[in-house]
Amino acid sequence: MSELETFRAETREWLEANCPMEMRDKSFHWEEAHEYYSSEDADLWRQRMAERGWIAPTWPKEYGGGGLEGAHAAVLSQEMRRIKALPASTGMGLSMIGPTLLEFGTEEQKQRHLPNICDGTISWCQGYSEPGAGSDLASLQTKAVLDGDHFVINGQKVWTSGAQHADWMFALVRTDPDAAKHDGISFVLLDMHQPGVTIKPISLISGSSPFCETFLDNAIARKDDLVGELNRGWTVGKRLLQFERSGIGGLSGAKNEKKSKQKPTNPLVDTAKAYAGETDGRIADREAREKVLKHSMQDRAFKLTARRVAEESTSGKTPGATTSIFKLVGANLERTSKELKSELMGFNGIGWEGEGFSDGELYDTRMWLNSRAVTIYGGTNEVQMNIIAKRVLGLPD
Repeated sequence: MSELETFRAETREWLEANCPMEMRDKSFHWEEAHEYYSSEDADLWRQRMAERGWIAPTWPKEYGGGGLEGAHAAVLSQEMRRIKALPASTGMGLSMIGPTLLEFGTEEQKQRHLPNICDGTISWCQGYSEPGAGSDLASLQTKAVLDGDHFVINGQKVWTSGAQHADWMFALVRTDPDAAKHDGISFVLLDMHQPGVTIKPISLISGSSPFCETFLDNAIARKDDLVGELNRGWTVGKRLLQFERSGIGGLSGAKNEKKSKQKPTNPLVDTAKAYAGETDGRIADREAREKVLKHSMQDRAFKLTARRVAEESTSGKTPGATTSIFKLVGANLERTSKELKSELMGFNGIGWEGEGFSDGELYDTRMWLNSRAVTIYGGTNEVQMNIIAKRVLGLPD
């Protein structure tokens, strides 16, 4: 038995023995993650995975990670999917600020912040967008003034996902108001549990409030929590967005997808058969069948492309500007998938409340409404197309 096969056998045995049944074969939208991960079973699962470093399996062991090579991390991912185990922890710490600190952080910053991400005890939010600086992010006006060993921050951030549950924020702030707008911006980390931070959730058409307004009134960020150079935070901020878009676009973890001869499941096919009828194992309605087929082919091609790009990456790092391609295509596929599912369900796909609808149908309606946001957060479709035109295709302004 090879070393990798031995690792697989040991991993399979450990997961079977240590993953609580309540953390298997479950699904929830990311907006519900905080509530779902507040249970005793979730705490137990998080603690057990953190002890092995498997919350962040490829991060260095000195920061609380597992130190696994790519092949071993892929095995872990595959074995977790085999028993349908939920991740032990989720959030922006793992997907966004953690990778950014690994690339740009000082050793002191890594030692201070990464272990708390690796054990799942600290949650993060993103302080980027402002009321007057969304797609044109470089127009941000939140001001940070250096005062001794700390920055004093004043301004407003908006669409701060999960801010009401976050312990820390990573933020872009203006530290030189006289510089050109892409200059004079710094990247800082600040504690959310301080008097100068006020949070107001924003209600969405889906009925949830995952996004917030965040007001910073003389909030404090330590000087040693400046990531990168003073007034050079735009470079750090852009790189973090590439990590974010990699996750939204399906690049993150694509290399760990197990190649299988089994026919992949297709929720749209199941929905179409349930609501449009089934004849000889096929979707009965021809128009519905063609729509599902077209979307399924596009989705499959997208996932195979993401896996190929991940496998061809020799550095193992998240790609640069090309992540915008995957964010753009992935976001559109996600939105059209929810739209098509609602269409296939007919009247049952537009229920908001009432006895005439099942819990699943009411949930799907909210997910359809929520999908309108996927082409906006992480950078709008228009922003992604601009990046692709300029940074990938090299077209003139």
